[in-house]
Amino acid sequence: MADRLVVFDMDGVLVDVTESYRETIQRTVEHFTGKRVTREHIQDWKNRGGWNDDWALSTAITRAEGVEVEYNAVVDYFQSIFHGPEGLMQRERWIARAGMLEGLSKQFRFAVFTGRLRWEAEMTLNRFATGLRFEPIIGADDIANHKPAPDGLLHIGKLAPGAELWYVGDTIDDARSAKAAGIPFIGIATPASTRHGELVSLLKAEGARAVLDDINHLEGALNA
Repeated sequence: MADRLVVFDMDGVLVDVTESYRETIQRTVEHFTGKRVTREHIQDWKNRGGWNDDWALSTAITRAEGVEVEYNAVVDYFQSIFHGPEGLMQRERWIARAGMLEGLSKQFRFAVFTGRLRWEAEMTLNRFATGLRFEPIIGADDIANHKPAPDGLLHIGKLAPGAELWYVGDTIDDARSAKAAGIPFIGIATPASTRHGELVSLLKAEGARAVLDDINHLEGALNA
């Protein structure tokens, strides 16, 4: 059997970040502007593409609200509530149902290419998926050019010569990264998310082989 490697994005794919990253963006913008932006507004920015970095997105939204703020100040505040005493990161939920990825691992190897810092990704996998192997794990601090650039996927391809790679992600930047790398892409668009229909259309327009409600339907799409 051919060597087959599924590369996962993390946020919105392996873990539900609605009450972690999205809430942190809202609180960060509110801290600097006094205004709580909606999650629909955040998704609108995401759907434009180019906003895979939530620190950069929080800075841009704050500035769009008329408040000049330094990027590093946004990063510091963002991280203080994401990892601080309340620890919004702890609100995350693992999406795969019990045994699903374990079963899939009999046919595929796994890797991760995420916009998180690598240590944050490793922390999440150690929390939720201690029995699974993801190798390599490529985070935002491992590459010079972030999504939608293909650097992370190309690096994984070099580390797995001859493997058949697939990328699974939930944003237009994920889809564009896969397209630039020449790797087939499967999109995730949960029906409960804001702008669901628009996101499905955008992912299909970028060449997604399939757009799924969540990764629990992944095996069928990979073997179609």
